[in-house]
Amino acid sequence: MHPLRRFLIGLLLGPFLLAAAEKPNLVYILADDLGYGDVQALNPDRGRIRTPHLDRLAAQGLTFTDAHSGSSVCTPTRYGLLTGRYAWRSRLQRGVLDGTDDPPLIAENRLTVPGLLRQHGYTTAAIGKWHLGFLSERPAGASAAAEAKRKTGERGLPVGSRIIGGPITRGFDYFWGCSNARTMSGLIENDRVIENLPPIEMLPRLGRQAVRYLADHAAAARAGRPFFLYVPLTAPHTPILPTAEWQGKSGLGAYGDFVMQTDAIVGDILTALDQHGLADSTLVIFTADNGCSPAAGTPELEKQGHHASAQYRGYKADIWDGGHRVPFFARWPGRIPAGRRSDQLICHTDLMATCADLIGARLPADAAEDSVSLLPALLGRDQAPLREAVVHHSINGRFSIRQGSWKLNLCAGSGGWAKPGDAEAQAAGLPPVQLYDLARDPGETRNLQAERPEVVARLRRLLESYVARGRSTPGPEQRNDVAVELETTPARRTKQK
Repeated sequence: MHPLRRFLIGLLLGPFLLAAAEKPNLVYILADDLGYGDVQALNPDRGRIRTPHLDRLAAQGLTFTDAHSGSSVCTPTRYGLLTGRYAWRSRLQRGVLDGTDDPPLIAENRLTVPGLLRQHGYTTAAIGKWHLGFLSERPAGASAAAEAKRKTGERGLPVGSRIIGGPITRGFDYFWGCSNARTMSGLIENDRVIENLPPIEMLPRLGRQAVRYLADHAAAARAGRPFFLYVPLTAPHTPILPTAEWQGKSGLGAYGDFVMQTDAIVGDILTALDQHGLADSTLVIFTADNGCSPAAGTPELEKQGHHASAQYRGYKADIWDGGHRVPFFARWPGRIPAGRRSDQLICHTDLMATCADLIGARLPADAAEDSVSLLPALLGRDQAPLREAVVHHSINGRFSIRQGSWKLNLCAGSGGWAKPGDAEAQAAGLPPVQLYDLARDPGETRNLQAERPEVVARLRRLLESYVARGRSTPGPEQRNDVAVELETTPARRTKQK
């Protein structure tokens, strides 16, 4: 390379290489079913739940106001977050895994975020809810009664069960937590079920274990061995079980209390970073896996003045923005300017490319197919949109694509649980697709598909190309694991590999 060219590249990339050389610790906290409007700092006019610790995180770091989970439900979002690949490229085309004795959704040979970081000297841990599938081997002598309870979801796996294909086989050095909400009474450490506990105890136990992990790894981190701590909390997902000290605190019922308790767990983690001298060397990210669930009692909450989706339409499971637009805060003192907001369109799949950029790693062609680095935005150096578009996906497998302010939904209704559902919408004669200009209509109330057919056609072509190429980022074409169906009407079905 010509010396002048090398100098100019160094001048341009120097700040990013400096950030990569520092290899910060990374704490990634993922709430479960927390709506965009559940955080007071994001919804001051239509929110009624106090979230002082999340508000503090927003004040001390960067708030992304247009952040989206990879799906409007749990399992596919977690897959995309840890792999940098949309989950609809996998076998999971709709819904979620049961959680126990489901084959692992992440292929054993697929690079994950913890796997990448471990290659570059990081210690990696997951403390919380996995929900990405594993098989199990139950101990000899497990009673028939215990087995019956396990099958009905009343209890987790019997103590002593071995976990096969779980987190410690997918890039994590250490795992402590549960499978999913239905079986979260079964407490797992690494690849063994170590305890069954009342579900109400899971959230505080997770918080204490995360704080303990920070204490145990503080010295090594200060000595140059950074860590990646992934904390996928179980709250405020159902069962909504605030502990005694939080009951009645919100004045809005159990869900408001549970959100406040979740906020307090975040506060405990931030305090631990301060106490161990890790705050300045740690990038903290907080977000949620999808929007608030209607099971939280959203109609009653709205009667009391709390709108968990803020100004956005829909809730968990839906293709509308309330299903997948989520809180997203990033704090790294001295690197991320405090109190700043970004309207960059981002997705949870972007974690992998961001980590690679952060540590100066090169990603292989067959990894992170749908991941874009957020580092320019984190450091306040972004001058243009980082993403070409984001693909959304609902619980029923319905697709949507967002580019700029335009959003195309390939279904007639919600794509999920909200009314009207797709069949109802079609029966009512609603158009088979929905097109919205979110800059003027964030609530997705005025369908412009008939007025702007050229936008519909352009966005459809872009989505079809993302499916056909096996990736939405530059690079060699890849294959999806199964045929992906883009369904708009019963008469029009597009299947692509």
